[in-house]
Amino acid sequence: MDFLATPTRRRLLFSALYLSEGAPIGFIWLALPTWLRLADVSVEKITTLTALLVVPWTFKFAWAPLIDVLQNRWWTVRHWIVSAQLVMGGALLPLLWLDLQQDFAIILPLLLTHAFAAATQDVAIDALCIATTDPLERGRLNGWMQAGMLLGRAAFGGGALLLSTRIGTSAVVTLLLAVTTGSLVMVLGSRPPATMTKRKLTEQGRHVFGELRQSLRERRTWLGLAFAFIGGAAFKSLEVVIGPFLVDRGYTEDEIGLFTAGPMIGLMICGSLAGGWVADRMQRRNFVAAALLSFVVPICGLALSDLWLDGQRGPHLLVGLALTAFGIGVFTAASYAMFMDLTRPAIAATQFSAFMGATNGCESWSSFAIGRLIASNGYATAFLVMSAASLTALPLLKLMNQNSSVDDRSDI
Repeated sequence: MDFLATPTRRRLLFSALYLSEGAPIGFIWLALPTWLRLADVSVEKITTLTALLVVPWTFKFAWAPLIDVLQNRWWTVRHWIVSAQLVMGGALLPLLWLDLQQDFAIILPLLLTHAFAAATQDVAIDALCIATTDPLERGRLNGWMQAGMLLGRAAFGGGALLLSTRIGTSAVVTLLLAVTTGSLVMVLGSRPPATMTKRKLTEQGRHVFGELRQSLRERRTWLGLAFAFIGGAAFKSLEVVIGPFLVDRGYTEDEIGLFTAGPMIGLMICGSLAGGWVADRMQRRNFVAAALLSFVVPICGLALSDLWLDGQRGPHLLVGLALTAFGIGVFTAASYAMFMDLTRPAIAATQFSAFMGATNGCESWSSFAIGRLIASNGYATAFLVMSAASLTALPLLKLMNQNSSVDDRSDI
């Protein structure tokens, strides 16, 4: 069965591929920081670790041109995806017998290897998506992709916290390995775009680098990169400290697991599907601006309520986080569709990975910054400062609109 043949099959394929990315992300970014905080590891150290693991995602654009260039009838985007998934699974396999704390010196390079392979797979998946989809379906498709990723995060983020106390860490890692490599069959059953398999290697290289030079001369490329590097600062920094934040407000591991795997992920998925649907029906960049406000406003409300109630545990915290989760979903689907619109299909791996690298760079610097802000000023002030940082990205969208070319695919 060719999973690229129809819109429904494409949604199924790319949702499954993003599920294979989301599962280890949930495990590494939520379950692990929460366990470390419960073991009295400082928030500053946890956020430094998280920032380090984001580095391969941030700089994946550096090797993305290899994916655009090294394609022919024997080696396609499909082979890139399969190879990356096998490395991802192999790097996680030793976690079956290693202790997360005592063997940390061994686990860290394994996690970095996994992150490198996962970032490479992500580049190839996005290149395949841009090459095989119509701009008119990209909002909805990104919504479904985010739904798959978020389901993986839920199952092995909050879900891992719940399952580990019941079935043990080894069983959780076994399930993680199955999900991480489970979409291989669907990838092998899909046909890559024929247009990328007919040129000789030298011709393909000249074509790719010619397109790359042209993209670097376009102002909207640089505006898109700047927006990606700044826009998500408020929610990306919040995500890496949700576990420690709730621990410090008196919530138990089970309570954090239930909330993050249930209401938070559920609302992110709803936000992604709704945001993707609307993004295909409105002027893209105007909707991205509204989507940015949809997570900044509730984060500010969360910070102010925590400040006014002097850091007390209560439903106001969970309501604020739930509303933020919906906004995160809306913004992610809409902004990723916009980045796809800004990308030239011939250099899909390179250019889109640059946008995604910038978003991961945003996660890296904002994770590092919020750890220091929390240590010196507390959670509420840190949330407000990072929200202000996100708001500074709004003028970039206006500049993009002013500098749109006549064939801008985002004006749909």
